[in-house]
Amino acid sequence: MEKDVLHDSALDVGLAYRENYTYADYLKFSFEEMVEIIRGKIFKMSPAPNTYHQDISRNLCGALFTYLKGKNCKFYDAPFDVILPVKGKTFMQSDRVVQPDIVVICNPEIIKERGCFGAPDWIIEIVSPFTTKKDIQLKFDLYEESGVKEYWIVEPRNHTVEVFVLKEDKYKRITTYVGDDIAFSNTLEGLEIDLKEIFEITG
Repeated sequence: MEKDVLHDSALDVGLAYRENYTYADYLKFSFEEMVEIIRGKIFKMSPAPNTYHQDISRNLCGALFTYLKGKNCKFYDAPFDVILPVKGKTFMQSDRVVQPDIVVICNPEIIKERGCFGAPDWIIEIVSPFTTKKDIQLKFDLYEESGVKEYWIVEPRNHTVEVFVLKEDKYKRITTYVGDDIAFSNTLEGLEIDLKEIFEITG
């Protein structure tokens, strides 16, 4: 079960407990573990992903590396800070700081030394029993509102990939790929991803 970082944890690193933390606060954090800020609340990143999660992430990154070589878009995998925009606020005031499993960014202007300052074009989250609610509910709403054009939810246990694309400011589920399907990206034209290779399905 996901839990917000406790009041005492904030005090331990010299922070005054508040209901709404920002990127400015995030830069002062000295937690031993990685955290995210979702609508001002702090969420732990632990426990660490299991090996199969990391295998899937590596395989997806491999497919992206091959496709994007020599192209303008770039991809980054966690840990990589994404500071999402909030209307009427600066990035230092943003209460949305996340570390997606994989992001694809085609606008070089939002790539800075400390991470991505703006909405990536495409985000991929690989869910685990510890992150299901956060990825399917909390981050889904966050990415939709922030203007992330494409969102993939990868489910290792069922070998599925749900694809959502932003249409008129709302996510529309385009399709669900299963098992040994070939998955196509709406962001990167011509990219084909063999899920059998991604999920390492044999036989």
